[in-house]
Amino acid sequence: MVATDFESERAYDEQRFSARTIFESPRMKVVLGYFEPGQFIPVHAPASDVTMAVQSGSAVVRDGDDEHDVNPGDVVVIDAGTKRGIRADDERMEALLVTAPPPTDEEHDPVRTGIRENTFDPGAE
Repeated sequence: MVATDFESERAYDEQRFSARTIFESPRMKVVLGYFEPGQFIPVHAPASDVTMAVQSGSAVVRDGDDEHDVNPGDVVVIDAGTKRGIRADDERMEALLVTAPPPTDEEHDPVRTGIRENTFDPGAE
């Protein structure tokens, strides 16, 4: 059993969002995400479902071509293969992120590109 909480794992990074993996298996990955204002997980479309539960702060979640505001207590689920990304609003944001199965290293290439280029949607033209 893994037992932890947001406070114990809390770690912010001024350069990019901080992802604290608290559990990973071939079937699922559980991460606590810590975002400074404006930080993001770039848009990508891995072959895994994702569930996000907002603990604190607010953000915009990309779901395909749509964007949705999320706030503390909100839970969103996005199907595998759907373009998705998360961008914190103007305050710190913390969220629980569960992906099943965990994305591959190759599927995270757009995430690395977006972080390197400071672009929320690296695939947009």
